Amino acid sequence: MIKSGMEKLPGLAEKGKNIMEIERKYKVESPPPNYRDYPFREIEQAYLCTNPVVRIRRQDDAFILTYKSSGLLAREEYNLPLTQDAYGHLLAKADGIVLTKKRYLIPLTEDNGPSGLTAELDVFTGVYEGLILAEVEFPTEEAALSFVPPEWFGRDVTFSGEYQNSRLSQGKL
Repeated sequence: MIKSGMEKLPGLAEKGKNIMEIERKYKVESPPPNYRDYPFREIEQAYLCTNPVVRIRRQDDAFILTYKSSGLLAREEYNLPLTQDAYGHLLAKADGIVLTKKRYLIPLTEDNGPSGLTAELDVFTGVYEGLILAEVEFPTEEAALSFVPPEWFGRDVTFSGEYQNSRLSQGKL
């Protein structure tokens, strides 16, 4: 059996299973000074289509094909494992800019935000060097809408769509 690496990615749906992705996104101007002390993942992603979103991603040594429905705060998401060869084949067919970033996983605590949640701090490299976004995923839309972010998160860009990765891949910043 070929391992896809999906087993190493907590939070991803089981093979072929759909989930609702409910998240808020923020444009960060001043990240916490110690953010590099947290665990991170190296991510490269590209888009085969942006409407609907069909994305391929390399996250460390895992390869994933994702379909996302339309939406800003909440949308359906389907994740399927890819082999490295399949990823490379699809990458050659991708449209637009290949996005690269380090994703730091920062647990939110009483000191830096509502406890029990994780901030995914995306520090972009490559074309978008210097761009920093924070995302937080929620179990319900109600939880997302009542979320009070820590000050360092900066401007909420969830509902504008301007910083959706699929849009960034098209050079629309």
